[in-house]
Amino acid sequence: MRIHCKVVVIAVCFGVFLLLYFLGGNAADDPLLKEVGEEPQRQQQRQQEQKKKEEVVEEEESSNSSPSPSELRRDVAAKFAGKSSAGVGVRPEEPRKERRGVNAKSKPRSNVARRVTKRSRAEEFMHLAVVACGNRLDETLTMVKSALLFSIKKIKFHIFAEEPLAPKFEERLKQWPRDISAKFQFSIYPISFSVGNADEWKKLFKPCAAQRLFLPVILKDVDSLLYVDTDVLFLRPMDDIWSLLKSFNKTQLAAMAPEHEVPKIGWYSRFARHPFYGVTGVNSGVMLMNLTRIRSTLFKNSMIPSGLSWEDLLHPLYQKYKNHITWGDQDLLNIIFHYNPECLFIFPCQWNYRPDHCMYGSNCKGAEEEGVSILHGNRGVYHDDKQPAFKVVYDAIRDFPFEDNMFQSLFYPIQTKFLDTVNTLCGRIPQVFLKQIEKTMRKVFEDKVVRHVRPHK
Repeated sequence: MRIHCKVVVIAVCFGVFLLLYFLGGNAADDPLLKEVGEEPQRQQQRQQEQKKKEEVVEEEESSNSSPSPSELRRDVAAKFAGKSSAGVGVRPEEPRKERRGVNAKSKPRSNVARRVTKRSRAEEFMHLAVVACGNRLDETLTMVKSALLFSIKKIKFHIFAEEPLAPKFEERLKQWPRDISAKFQFSIYPISFSVGNADEWKKLFKPCAAQRLFLPVILKDVDSLLYVDTDVLFLRPMDDIWSLLKSFNKTQLAAMAPEHEVPKIGWYSRFARHPFYGVTGVNSGVMLMNLTRIRSTLFKNSMIPSGLSWEDLLHPLYQKYKNHITWGDQDLLNIIFHYNPECLFIFPCQWNYRPDHCMYGSNCKGAEEEGVSILHGNRGVYHDDKQPAFKVVYDAIRDFPFEDNMFQSLFYPIQTKFLDTVNTLCGRIPQVFLKQIEKTMRKVFEDKVVRHVRPHK
């Protein structure tokens, strides 16, 4: 009896289990059957949603230089495929982000990069002009060499030369090492004067010196320019004086240094028979010019009430003062800026350091504090023994091989030879000549050597 009861209980439990099992299966099967029945309707809804999302994505992608419609459809399909399989660990938005990243880097960025490249190419050159006639070939090449030794940006040289000198310049400049040639371009122009008598202009003061007056007229495609005499040497990067263009105010269009620092011993303040700028006049051996402003300005003058353009002013001005000027084109510039002082920017004497700054005693405080930036060996001091301090610097730069170490083959020879000049008027202040060039060469050495041997972080 007891065994029969147990069998009955077990049978009842098994029956209940089977009943629950079949009831649960039917409950689970009902949604499946409903889903199968509703599948056509859901597919239609999905297609409509997919179409709407595809149109939205196409609009977004078209504003960001999107790919073709066929690629976009594949992209959207991949996105929804990723969404359906998101449970398997696929990020649904990864394909879209990757494609948008590629598209964003395509046309717009490449166009911007091209425009920036063109702009940087137009701005990377500094312009330097020089006028050479007679026996000034070697002197001019030494000046060009000094500019290239220290400058950072590339330089475009505008060389105005007599016919016999032009092929010699081209031949010598093409012989320089390739790494130096990569730092500059040059153009050679004949000597020409747009107004007046060419022979008369050519003989004004030194041969061809008046050519500088016509640079704004000839170099019409050049915006700004640094003019220097052939007897000038750069002892620091040309970039530094070039940057002074940014210091011009709205009316200033040229920059020069004073002719002298002390009126009592200045030439203009004592002997000039014509108007001149300021108290001591200005020296035109180093002249920074905004040619665009010069070409567009009407200059006040003593001849007519209304202003005259630069080109229209030159010849009448020369005709009026030709019997009163001593220093030729420099005197004409002093007359122009006497009547137009607001147009001139004055830079310190260390940017145009001449024997006058030391032969009567040291009178250029800027050079005493910072050293000479640009050395101007006028009075022929590079080629005689009157001021050996100037000649030491010139000879060292002229003879320096481009490939040699600057400290060993340039600075130390200058420093050593300066010991023989300490008993001369200008040689007794060697720090004035050596301070800036040592600082400049140290910076060049650090930029070219130290920076390249440092380990990358």
